[in-house]
Amino acid sequence: MIEAVSKAAGRGFAAIFAVLKVFRGKRPIHTQGVSLTGTIERFGATDSGLSWIDTPGIVPLHARLSRSVGLPKSWPDIIGLGLRISDDGGSFDILLASTGMSRVGRFLLLPHQLASSARLTSLMPYRGSHGPVLLAARTLEPDDPLPSGPEAYLTTLGARDWQLALYFASPSGEWNRFGTLSLKPDAARVDTDLRFDPVLNPLPGAGMYGWTSRLRVPSYATARKPKGRSSGAGEA
Repeated sequence: MIEAVSKAAGRGFAAIFAVLKVFRGKRPIHTQGVSLTGTIERFGATDSGLSWIDTPGIVPLHARLSRSVGLPKSWPDIIGLGLRISDDGGSFDILLASTGMSRVGRFLLLPHQLASSARLTSLMPYRGSHGPVLLAARTLEPDDPLPSGPEAYLTTLGARDWQLALYFASPSGEWNRFGTLSLKPDAARVDTDLRFDPVLNPLPGAGMYGWTSRLRVPSYATARKPKGRSSGAGEA
């Protein structure tokens, strides 16, 4: 039952992405964003069930903050944060989106006007050694307003770092902090052509549940597909 539903939903999302690509080009959603650089510091001494999270260290990353749907700038929108993390000679991706952090809200996408007020979660769980694990990030200073629109974000942030606390939790458990994410504008570019894909570039030591892959893979492949092509995944 779960397999059939997730396959059908995955095909449905892919069809929506295909229609959006006709009008929006190579990015059917998250059309405009801000290129960021920074670091993740992991504290270690946790027991999340994901070895990378539980190991202390500081690693560099590239990131992209964007508004998902592309609603008018004065409207709230679903906020997305893609992370491309470099560690031990390789790289992997984490995707976060604005949701709540309650036991129900962590599975519901919520629009925000300010990036600083958004709670960002992985929405779908990773397979850890102790069971499913969700990731989350929230601004350390939520009272310091930071817009989500690219131009306003860059103007407001200036030379400051945007710092976020990082957490993990089981789907119904309490959030546990495991690190700090520090971000700043990329001096080399305003936006980035990077494509973030947690299926193709998985978190080290973490598995992927079959239903989450079935939901994601068709739409991700459609988003990567060159406009006008009917087959082939294209370049990420």
